[in-house]
Amino acid sequence: MPEGHTLHRLAKLHHRRFAGGVVRVSSPQGRFADGAALVDGGILVKAEAWGKHLLHHYDSGLTVHVHLGLYGTFTESPAPLSDPIGQVRMRMIGAGKAARAWYGTDLRGPTACEVLHGPEVDALTARLGPDPLRRTADPGRAGQRIRRSNRSIAALLMDQSVVAGVGNVYRAEVLFRHGISPRRPGREVTATEWDALWADLVALMKVGVRKGVIVVIRPEHDRGAPSYAVGKPRTYVYRRAGDPCRICATTVAHAVLEGRNLFWCPTCQPV
Repeated sequence: MPEGHTLHRLAKLHHRRFAGGVVRVSSPQGRFADGAALVDGGILVKAEAWGKHLLHHYDSGLTVHVHLGLYGTFTESPAPLSDPIGQVRMRMIGAGKAARAWYGTDLRGPTACEVLHGPEVDALTARLGPDPLRRTADPGRAGQRIRRSNRSIAALLMDQSVVAGVGNVYRAEVLFRHGISPRRPGREVTATEWDALWADLVALMKVGVRKGVIVVIRPEHDRGAPSYAVGKPRTYVYRRAGDPCRICATTVAHAVLEGRNLFWCPTCQPV
């Protein structure tokens, strides 16, 4: 599932290409036809991301909410677009104030693609925890919930009502970078440790927005190899089960926690 930096990157792209201009919205697949008709021909005021949710705000007061889920993707192309290929849930074509040309984008396979009214948008964002990529985020709110919980810090970081936008890669990597066992209860994570975790998430996810890939390895641990590779993030522990830890050579461990794969180094992240 795409992590928060991917949605923020998409929001920036869509805002730059479509905001301030009339957008033609359709649903070649038909499943979003009624929703598309409500916003078709409207002016996109703003595109933004909250955690793993993408929001397109129109001048009518309506908002298109997209959650990509496991299989959703946007395909970006200069206009005019060719005939739709595959099951295109939503197609957008337009040219915003900052755009130098007409652009189009096709959305396929999302978990959610729906039109929301203002109160529904407020209800959605109220359910989410602070997002490390939003300037107004309050990390203290997440910290209070974490320190009151007996759930593991690994589970809490993946709970979108606690912290919005963190996925399995950032979860595994930020805990490794700070030497915290993923199984440690939230109530045992100190305020100082949480402040450091949050600051690192902000910095790492900003890099993800800028580069379009997840970069987590510190230069001194990279041994001269590239920081990342196309198609597969270069990591400390994520998807490295059975491999030696890059720091201490201990075998990277793997388990399943609340239905998601968990990776950690038993030596660098002691219980």
